[in-house]
Amino acid sequence: MKMIDKEKFLENFQYFDNEVILEIINIFINEYPERMETLRKNIDDKDFDQLKFNAHSLKGVVANFVAPEVQELARQLEMKGAEQDFSDVEEIYTELREKADILVDELEEIKKEYE
Repeated sequence: MKMIDKEKFLENFQYFDNEVILEIINIFINEYPERMETLRKNIDDKDFDQLKFNAHSLKGVVANFVAPEVQELARQLEMKGAEQDFSDVEEIYTELREKADILVDELEEIKKEYE
């Protein structure tokens, strides 16, 4: 199961230098554990505003990599925060974590093509 639409990814980054692409990927990979921990904390604290903000931020970053499933799950969490609705949040977070982990693995593979 692929998270990244490789064709669209290549289209998005076609005018970027390899160094820039690597930097964008590395920043995401390095920030990823903290982003997920923050979302976990927002859920545990029932902090709707921060959940909305942090899920929105993740959604935007993931959009760069053309990973629609991960982006959609982040959007769902963002909406849950906006609507102050914690139903299904655990399930959405768990699925987001699983698919985002795959995204990170795919980015690690893509990095090799630019190094």
